[in-house]
Amino acid sequence: MEGIESSSNIPGYNITLKWVKNIFSRSLRVSNNVPKHVGFIMDGNRRYARKNGIEVKEGHETGFFTMSKILELCYESGVTCATVYAFSIENFKRSPYEVDALMNLARLRIKQIVDKGEMAEKYGIKVKIIGDTSLLDADLIKDIQNAMEITKNNNRAILNICFPYTGREEIYHSMKECMAKYCDNGEPEFKINESSLDLNLYTGGEPPLDLLIRTSGVARLSDFMLWQISNKGVVIELIDCLWPDFGPLRMAWILLKFAFQKSFSNRTKKFEEEDIDLDEDYANGSKKDI
Repeated sequence: MEGIESSSNIPGYNITLKWVKNIFSRSLRVSNNVPKHVGFIMDGNRRYARKNGIEVKEGHETGFFTMSKILELCYESGVTCATVYAFSIENFKRSPYEVDALMNLARLRIKQIVDKGEMAEKYGIKVKIIGDTSLLDADLIKDIQNAMEITKNNNRAILNICFPYTGREEIYHSMKECMAKYCDNGEPEFKINESSLDLNLYTGGEPPLDLLIRTSGVARLSDFMLWQISNKGVVIELIDCLWPDFGPLRMAWILLKFAFQKSFSNRTKKFEEEDIDLDEDYANGSKKDI
């Protein structure tokens, strides 16, 4: 796959790739077996930079362009919600130089995503910055609020940018929201349960997580979407490549595999339900014969 994805210098390659991508995404959409909500742990930008002898901030830049290509394929294929782990609260422990570079990159790329003619407008995406934004500086918060305001009426798809974020903080945030809504307003009933916690997460009201993808060959969740990933049926894909090397072909294969597995699972479930109905009919018939 690496060889195929790096063949953009072949004459007509990009046109052919775009044509194939359009056919592929259209086929997935009509199959109705595409994941509705995909989460991404975009790991490996720093290692990519070291591997290629470039600055860390250039590695993060390359990772952003990879994210753009992957998200475009997802939205074209029928994914309605994508959540990307852009910056962990733990990342504040990195060097001031890298943190500043990431903040500047975030400011620039958030603006780019919502610029006229860019991704948000093209796919009708509502951009949501989720996490503890109180940890950010005032100017960046203003840019974030502006991006969310510009896209608030878009309703075809959602892009959650986790910045800065951890799954534990999200659960804590949900508990605080529940306490404020259900315990401080004089209501007689204590309503904190799984449903209310789910509803008050940053992703509350969005499609449940179907698919989680992590790159860099590391097998851990890194405190990402801990509540959502515990739901039954969430598929986890651990990919042994660095995030900037994760191209559309790998993503297409994962979407195709997910669609096949879901189709097979639905067919099996249907057969099992038919078998149950037949068993019940047989049992009822036997009773009548007796």
